Amino acid sequence: MFENYKVPKELMPSDPRFGVGPSLIPVEYIENLAKTGTELLGTSHRKPAVKNLVKEVQEGIAKYFNIPEGYEVVLGNGGATFLFDMIGLGLVEKSSVHFVTGEFSSKWQKSHAKIPGVEAKLEDAGIGNGINPKIVDGHDMICATLNETSTGVIITELPDVRDKDALVAVDGTSGAGQVPLNLELCDVFFFSPQKIFASEGGFWVSIMSPKAIKRSEKIAQTDRYIPEIMSWKLAIDNSRKNQTYNTPSISTIFFLNEQVKAMNELGYDKVIELANKKAKLVYDWAQSKDYLEPYISDENFRSTSVATINVDEKYPVKDLLATLREQKAVYDIDSYRKLGKNQFRISLFHNVSYENLEKLTKIISQAIENC
Repeated sequence: MFENYKVPKELMPSDPRFGVGPSLIPVEYIENLAKTGTELLGTSHRKPAVKNLVKEVQEGIAKYFNIPEGYEVVLGNGGATFLFDMIGLGLVEKSSVHFVTGEFSSKWQKSHAKIPGVEAKLEDAGIGNGINPKIVDGHDMICATLNETSTGVIITELPDVRDKDALVAVDGTSGAGQVPLNLELCDVFFFSPQKIFASEGGFWVSIMSPKAIKRSEKIAQTDRYIPEIMSWKLAIDNSRKNQTYNTPSISTIFFLNEQVKAMNELGYDKVIELANKKAKLVYDWAQSKDYLEPYISDENFRSTSVATINVDEKYPVKDLLATLREQKAVYDIDSYRKLGKNQFRISLFHNVSYENLEKLTKIISQAIENC
């Protein structure tokens, strides 16, 4: 259907990467890494060059999120999905309750449910719907996903458990940095850096409250089996020394640091303002076309980092995206594979420019309206 469509030169984006992860790593960051020559890659992560880099990342993240007093920035290898098990093993005493809005929040609940001695209660909003977490009596951890990557659903508020025994844990992977969150109400805020923070996968960051750290110490003293690679004690102890427990990808940490520096130049509020502007562009466009509509019907739960847009079945998205990829114009805006929808899933991440998003909307409209 779209085989004859040719992207006009004036609409060609300056960067074709619109995917929601791995996300757009600026070429400048790669060039900056190359400039380090023999002083970083291939050196020990226990020595000053890498430790200083890790420290800069930790301090930069603390500054960007303006973390509350006593909170710590803990780092490790394995990615956010790895943390689903690590949190269940090392931070849940008896029971967690999970507010599920899609594939990844569902995976988190299933991970906890497999742990002997841990109950994982499911509060399912249904695919494409939003739900804010709330206090549920009898559970010592409340688990929520800031931005469900598979569907583009966000949460807008957290319960206040500061005077209770429960912890609030939030997976911020595809929302951290530009979907607002009150960290004072959160005990474990974790994310992988391959989304908004423009790095590679296989790494995690967790901002932890004193209450969460105390819980990890309590569970570590029990007879529960926890593999050393998933030990919160080892992760926290090493992070306090600006290290990771096992050898990290130094390039991943370098790219993360480059992005944290860039975002700190603007500041948290400005980054969120820009994200809102891009979200408005994409959702207004979708609502203006009779062959498109935002997948998330409730505007309150529409993501400002991942926009999911339904497309009339008459226009097969797969065919259009193949044509655009062949021309090196647009990459990776397919819907989440398990969702099976005829839709676009478009990154609104910080490094995706407003100008390129404008071009993307015009390309799609032109291709569909002239096919």
